Amino acid sequence: MNSMIRALALGVCAACIGSAFAAQEYPVRPLRLVVGFAPGGSTDVTARIVGEKLTTALGQQVIVDNRSGAGGNIGADVVAKSNPDGYTLLMASTGVMAFNHYLYAKLPYSAEKDLAPVTQIGSLPLILTVPASLPAKSVRELVTLAKAQPGKYSFGSSGVGGATHVTAELFKALAGIDIVHVPYKGSGQMMTDLLSGQVQIAFDQIASSIGHVRSGKLRALGITTAKRSALLPDLPSIAEGGVAGYDATSWNGLAVRAGTPRPVVNRLQQETKKAIFIAEVKDRLSALGIDPIGSTPEEFTAYIKAERGKWIPLFKKIGIQPQ
Repeated sequence: MNSMIRALALGVCAACIGSAFAAQEYPVRPLRLVVGFAPGGSTDVTARIVGEKLTTALGQQVIVDNRSGAGGNIGADVVAKSNPDGYTLLMASTGVMAFNHYLYAKLPYSAEKDLAPVTQIGSLPLILTVPASLPAKSVRELVTLAKAQPGKYSFGSSGVGGATHVTAELFKALAGIDIVHVPYKGSGQMMTDLLSGQVQIAFDQIASSIGHVRSGKLRALGITTAKRSALLPDLPSIAEGGVAGYDATSWNGLAVRAGTPRPVVNRLQQETKKAIFIAEVKDRLSALGIDPIGSTPEEFTAYIKAERGKWIPLFKKIGIQPQ
């Protein structure tokens, strides 16, 4: 019996040493950073900014892999089914981590069980925009217009469950208007139709919209957060515009396959936090409207749990059903 106990103890020690050695050597080959959205959006741009700095910090190439569709779920499923070794990373988004499991009736993965939060990279507001041709110059005027003709106007999104979808649904519910959802496979396609007037309303990232606003092709009516953005200090919040209680924030971060060794998770978190607070990177993120965060895995996990507790009861209350 004693010899058996000694053998088991030696086995456990060997496993611990092996794991520690593997983490110490990590990474020894290129990493893949999966983005669940099309190229060009803020999630993709953020991934490329962070991936570039992680490549330098880790000494291995970080390759961005866009797997767009289904509100980020296609990309998330790739990571959920990857090896738990820290070589396949997910650019985690609000929907994937917090509420897509409610919005989609069937998912091939569980964000809670299959994905491990690493760090929240940052948070950002969205802006409510309309084509310049639409006769609405404020949030109040848009609400009045929509109420006068229920079902006539539509809003575009980058897909069911994404921030561009749920922020609009929240607006629709709190403003008491009937507008039609038109989901796209990415923000780029949605923006094309918004500019042409095929859809009349969109909630999108500042970086994707600001150029069109400044050129006069789009009109910005409000920002989704309760607090105004430093990038657009003259743009009122949607709540200020008359939709009481409106407050929504989009965010992103890093996640890996559940079961990834904790020393590997810690290394990724530490290097990501360092990267996003480099002055050059912080400025590039700020230009996208993103406030860098760099939370610990525990802090990010707690934040995701709080977001689930906020959004899912709200969806049920306003009648959003799983699709």
